Formats: sequence, structure tokens, C-alpha cells
Amino acid sequence: MLDDKLKTRLNFCTTLPSLPAVAIKIIELANDPDADIGTVCQYISLDPVLSAKLLKTANAPIYRSRRVATNIRQAISILGTHSVIVIALSFSLASSLMKKPSTDLAPTFDSDIFWRRSIASALASRALGEKLALSFLDDLFLAGLVQEIGILAYSAIIPEEYNKILASTIDHDQLLNAERQILGAGHDELGYALLQKWHIPDYIALSCINSHSQPTPKDLGPTLQSCVAVSRYLADYFLFPHETEKMTALTETAHNWLGLDHAALIDVIKIMEVSLKSVEDLFDISIHDALEADGVLAQAKELLMIHSLARMKELEEKSQRDGLTGAYNRMYFDETLRREFNLATQYHLPLTIAIIDLDHFKKVNDTHGHLAGDSLLVTVVKTVCAQIRQDDTLSRYGGEEFALILPGTTLEASRNLIARLKEAITEIAYELDDSCIIQITASIGVAAYHEGSTTFNEPLDMIKAADSALYAAKHAGRNRIVEWNSLL
Repeated sequence: MLDDKLKTRLNFCTTLPSLPAVAIKIIELANDPDADIGTVCQYISLDPVLSAKLLKTANAPIYRSRRVATNIRQAISILGTHSVIVIALSFSLASSLMKKPSTDLAPTFDSDIFWRRSIASALASRALGEKLALSFLDDLFLAGLVQEIGILAYSAIIPEEYNKILASTIDHDQLLNAERQILGAGHDELGYALLQKWHIPDYIALSCINSHSQPTPKDLGPTLQSCVAVSRYLADYFLFPHETEKMTALTETAHNWLGLDHAALIDVIKIMEVSLKSVEDLFDISIHDALEADGVLAQAKELLMIHSLARMKELEEKSQRDGLTGAYNRMYFDETLRREFNLATQYHLPLTIAIIDLDHFKKVNDTHGHLAGDSLLVTVVKTVCAQIRQDDTLSRYGGEEFALILPGTTLEASRNLIARLKEAITEIAYELDDSCIIQITASIGVAAYHEGSTTFNEPLDMIKAADSALYAAKHAGRNRIVEWNSLL
């Protein structure tokens, strides 16, 4: 939360620019629900530069109007009174703030990057709204433009202290966390205070601070703040398309806040490309040259395809794993054993499986609780996985039972490995919070298929054999390895 000291510094800061008179009047109009077209025309006409920009906006491809505006009244007729006020406010704020020399700010603060990112965010926010068929496109543009204004404010009010934070962080989320830890408030809160000080309409200011919080439920539909939240990650990618981690952050944020898939993001980037030149002209800033802009979309398609394939692989991998231990699950074990058994019988290859049961595990749960038991299971899996080969498969077979598939491995060749596994499990000393040490042993049943064997006709036969060997190990006193033979 913003403390009184920061608020005082903000209120009396002389290095932040004062808003020009026309911007102050436009803010008044933005807060007046009854503002009429005559009043809006009167005040905008007092600023020739602003008037020219609004006429250019009304005639820009971004608004797709069939009519040509030659004066402010016609521009308002095309754009609407509310849109003209919001667009005028965007221009007034940007032009007054962008003129401020960076020498008054933190040395690490890059004014050029900040404004390129801010305008790209505004463009992205509006493009998201267009893709989602929202009606408040110009509000989205303004909110996207000023959402990070707190970074500018921090650079102005405490330049030396903030310089150290800027220099130690590499992305937006790191910066926000560092601000909250070191300064007690993030730039989202300082930005909200500054927007309130300027009397920016509260719905705009609130959307900026709320876009830095947790995502809103997607079933409520897209909101001003959800589009603004995604826009800063979209702008980061748009500015630096070769940095793949920015695409990862974008796809995650777009899904979490708006439920957008990769195809939708491609559409949004296309909209940004179409509007880019108009926005650059209106704000007298270069975000990308023509060749770079063309490359962004191509790069995005390629990265999204790679990201999509990686995501599919990740989801597939996740569906094959036991949620607690990270070992493969029973379904994956069954599929893998069936595949390896077919290969072994078809090409006369050796195959060994082992079923590992943790001795008296129920006693661990009863004595120390299920959390301790779960943690011990995770430790056992890590211990076993550290010993086996990449081609071997460890699966959670039951509660405290694990199944191990050793493809291409004879019974004789498996003996040393399985003995090492049993010894490694015995050597586990799991320490609880109260310094109590839990130790455990394992019983292991082993079954092997080898060339010329007629004993096992299908994978289930091997499982039954390993189960019989495991039962024999338990019956013989546990903490031992038993290999299946026809006498068991």
C-alpha cells in the first residue's frame, strides 16, 4: 500500500510535468457525463496540434470511416463525443509527458523504450478489444497507454533509489515484486495515485491498477482490465519478437485473463500490424520499421506453433504422470509394458520387470500422518529415478507399490541394478520437522522374459509372475528380492 511519504513526494514532485490547460479541460469533460459537442469542439479547437491529430485520427484506417472529416465537429460526428474526449486525452497526456527530458528521471530509465512500450500497449489493448468485439475501444487505448505510468512516476520522485531497482530486474513482474518488497508499493499503486491526482476518470485508473492483480473469472467475459493486463505482455512481445520467453509469458497471460488461444493471438497481432503505421504517425514515434513489422507476424506464427507443440507435449506428459510422486501412472505402465512385451516376443529381446513394495508403509501413515507418508513416497521415487537408465520406466502401481520396466535387460543383468535400488531405499533417512527420522525397507518381486521362453504369452502373465515373487518376498520376512520361477 502506498504510504504517506510516497504520496507526499508524488504531490510535491517538480520533475513530473504539469498537464497543459487543454488536457485539464479535457479531463473535466471526460468526467462530465453531460458534456456537449459544442463545448468539446470549443476547447479542442484551442489547440491546433491536438485538432490536427483528431482530424487525422478520424480519417485514419483504424476507424474505417467512409466519410472524410474536415473539421472537429465532423470528427466528433464520425467518432462520437466520448471517443473524441478519450482520444484527445490520450494525445494530450502522451505529448506533455513525452516531452519531459529523461535527465530528470532515474539514469536506468529508458524513456524511448517506455513510450514505445506504452503506445504498443495502447495499440495492443485496442486490438484485443477489436478482436473480442468490444464497444469501448478508445477507453482500451487510453488505459493501455497509461497502465504503467507509475514507472515514470517512480523514476521522477525517487530517481536514485529507483535506479537500483530498475537495474536489478529484467521483466515487468520482477520489477513489480521488487517495488513491493523494497518500496512497500508497486508502480500500479503509485500510478493509480497519480491518475487520481490528475483526475483521470476513475474507471480508467481502476482498470490500470486492477490489471496488475489476479485474473478475473473468464466466464464473466472480457473486461477493460483483462484486456489491459494482456496488452502489456503483447506489447513486450511485439517490441521484442525474438525473445521466446516473452511469447511464453504472453500465451499464459492471454489464456489466464481472456481465454485466448494461439489462433486468436495471431489475429490480434494482425490487427496491430494493420493499425501500427497510423498510430506511429499520430504519436510521432517509431515502434517498428516496415520490414520489422512484417517479420513480427511471421515470427509469432512460428513461435506459437512451437509453443503449441510444446504445450501439447507437456499436457501429454502430465497425463502420463502420477500427480503426487511424478512417477509414471498405471495406465502408462500398462501401455509401455504391452509395447515392450510385443517387441521382446517379436525380435527375441530380453525384458525384465520388478514390482517394488514399501514394507509396513501403513505404519508410517498411521504414526506420522499422510503428509509425511506422501513426502516419503516422493523421496523414494527420486531415489529410484536417480539409479535407473533413461529407457527404464518407473510407474506408481498402487498406493505404496511401484513397477519398474527394464527393456532389453536380462534377469542376470538386472540383478545388480535391483539390488542397488533396494539398498538405496534402505539408506533413505527422511527427517520430519520434529527431527524424527523415518527409514523404510522394500520387498521386490522380479520376473523376466528371455529368448525361447514359452512361459509368458502376454504382458499380464509377467505381471502375475512378478506379483507372485513379491508375495514370496513378503512371506519370507520382507526386505528382500525374490525372482519368479515356475515353483512359486
